[in-house]
Amino acid sequence: MEPIRREDSDELFEAVVSQDSVMRWLATGRADSRSAARAMCDDHVAHWSRHGYGDFAVRDAATRAFLGRVGLRNRPRYGVDIGFAVHPRTQGRGIAAEAGAACLDLAFRRLSLPAVFAFVLPGNMASTAVLRRLGAQEDGTVRSSGLQCLRYRFDPATTGATVTARATATATAPAGPAGTEHLLAEHLLTDGGDDGRTDLRLIHAQSPASPGDRAALHDGLPNPFGVDGLGLVWADKQHTLTAVSGGRPVASAGWLLRDMAFDGSRRRTAGLGGVLVHPVHRGQGIARTLISVAVEHARAAGAETMMLLCRPELVPLYTQLGWTRLAVPVTFQQPDGVRTSPLTTMVLDLAGLPLPTVSVDLRGLPF
Repeated sequence: MEPIRREDSDELFEAVVSQDSVMRWLATGRADSRSAARAMCDDHVAHWSRHGYGDFAVRDAATRAFLGRVGLRNRPRYGVDIGFAVHPRTQGRGIAAEAGAACLDLAFRRLSLPAVFAFVLPGNMASTAVLRRLGAQEDGTVRSSGLQCLRYRFDPATTGATVTARATATATAPAGPAGTEHLLAEHLLTDGGDDGRTDLRLIHAQSPASPGDRAALHDGLPNPFGVDGLGLVWADKQHTLTAVSGGRPVASAGWLLRDMAFDGSRRRTAGLGGVLVHPVHRGQGIARTLISVAVEHARAAGAETMMLLCRPELVPLYTQLGWTRLAVPVTFQQPDGVRTSPLTTMVLDLAGLPLPTVSVDLRGLPF
């Protein structure tokens, strides 16, 4: 399993896009052109760049034949879902289940995601059977790409044993006569190259970052976030997501959940802050993945909106990740009273709610 590349478009076309028996079950609908396959590959590459995880090209380990694509997709309104599409000739060999188990292992053991969903068109019994074998639970219905779909849910606690057992069996089983053994996903935060990050894991804790982790990430920098000169008192985070490599923290992000006032109306909001990557590990996309996973934890906790306060030079990064800059004043509490934020406010909508047009009150300390 390797992250899909633009160069995979012809093979994706032959194995998936040109196969009506496969495409008719995808919510994206039928497509039968090589240009459509190229557009899909471009979309997959962009998703990897934005989130640090995504869809994999699944290949036969012995022959390198392209068997299909399986992966994790972040949907802004629904969260992270798992999807698979394999060539008709390879169906029935357990490939979707094996690759799906690797993706769930990536989602829960490596990324610490709070949940993974799957959307299936009614009548797609083959995909439903695979999801159930992997431990999915029915979770109602939802409209996806304009179609009514059945929704299934994977949770870490109920999925872990199933995935571990399947992954262990895959790793220890002898190769079949057709070379049906496949590689498990070990490409977190990488484009497939050997960059020394294959051991990176995210760890979620319901507490502020530990003093030891903070000291390791600050690495002696006197003002790591660039806001010490503002003289503000900051709220402790209720949750921390830490990226660990080689047994040491290399990045972290924190957030808290609070009822804030948007144009005077209460809105359940997750305040993101403390996003920091150790200088040695910057430029590898780790912050993007931390932010993406933090958003999913906030969504799972019931947040309707995600918010952060940042320096102006960071606005382009968050804009690329889908956040929106607010143009209204934002106020918060300080020991000496209410103050207006001197920082730029960015928000990410999780529930289809409108942006504020008058003001925002954080109803507490900034984060």
